[in-house]
Amino acid sequence: VQLQASGGGLVQPGHSLRLSCVASGFSLEFYAVAWFRRAPGKEREGISCINTVDGSAYYADSVKGRFTISRDNAKNTVWLQMNSLGSEDTAVYYCAAAPYHTYCAASYYNETYSVLWDYWGQGTLVTVSS
Repeated sequence: VQLQASGGGLVQPGHSLRLSCVASGFSLEFYAVAWFRRAPGKEREGISCINTVDGSAYYADSVKGRFTISRDNAKNTVWLQMNSLGSEDTAVYYCAAAPYHTYCAASYYNETYSVLWDYWGQGTLVTVSS
């Protein structure tokens, strides 16, 4: 039972990157799946969340309008499409999952509530630099 986050890398400012979060050993259906990130020298922050039941998506202000979270329950995968990347987006990105699809609407994709998330991916590094 695990989450596998991937897709990070080095990208130039203004460019895009898509992260993937794949679950194995369990189904993401009926789960909430969130993306967190930890930038150098900063605390981890929650940036996006998706309700896998109806696809409702939620975003932190820092990424709203630039990032898009989506899911494919058949593929047991959640993606984070990141556009217009800037240096402030440099961070290790983690996906997390919890078997309560209402977590997103309750704004539990917040570091304060990180203990509520049952599964965590290992993190994938995104570096935005010219």
